[in-house]
Amino acid sequence: SSYYGRVTKRTALITGASRGIGLACAKALAAAGHKVVLAARNLDKLEEAASEIRSTGGDALVVTIDLSSPESIQQAVKKAIAEAGPIHILVNNAGVTKDGLSMRMKLDDFTSVIQTNLTGAFLCAQGVMPGMMKERWGRIINIASVVGEMGNAGQANYVSSKAGLIGLTKSLAQELASRNITVNAVTPGFIETDMTAVLSVEVKEKMLNVIPLKRFGKPEDIAAAVAFLAGENSSYITGHVLKVNGGMYM
Repeated sequence: SSYYGRVTKRTALITGASRGIGLACAKALAAAGHKVVLAARNLDKLEEAASEIRSTGGDALVVTIDLSSPESIQQAVKKAIAEAGPIHILVNNAGVTKDGLSMRMKLDDFTSVIQTNLTGAFLCAQGVMPGMMKERWGRIINIASVVGEMGNAGQANYVSSKAGLIGLTKSLAQELASRNITVNAVTPGFIETDMTAVLSVEVKEKMLNVIPLKRFGKPEDIAAAVAFLAGENSSYITGHVLKVNGGMYM
């Protein structure tokens, strides 16, 4: 078979996979022929998402995970490996926001966002690394954000966590490259999800004005980038930050 058509069935673990970008990523990886393990807090939503993937012929399992708890992460990764075999692809997508101006931001609102978005992603990566090293093949894909590159008022905690993810991506890429494990980040711009649905019409209008493509992205736009970075055709790309933002930040 040709280089471009080659698909080896791998196992992918996706966090925050019950909805939005995470679910879109899980669907895209399942469609590419991989076995997917969906991880999130809500078991009912996970089961719903997994049955949706199975109904289209995909291979999906679920594990509950709380990214704010190191114990929960450890147990979830263990369970995923026990039930699905070694994890070849990790998509660190789960994230939370607790917005507010820095001057009045409570310490807990700062540290809890860092704990979930950055420390949680690090611990997930740490959990799957031994298996990837043994297999001498791996893909770690961190979903950061355009605001981690450009900053955003009222989101010092979230922006710090996403900028941190970009730094983590580059360090892990250097550490793991000799074992044929690539580590890349995707930085979504304004994507239509539950997380952005709560924003006012004014805010959305303002956003559209700074997006050259004059539209918001869809979760599938991010999933397509993730599926590419998870595949064989991206094997010479590591430590890269792939912007999927409609030109909003260049």
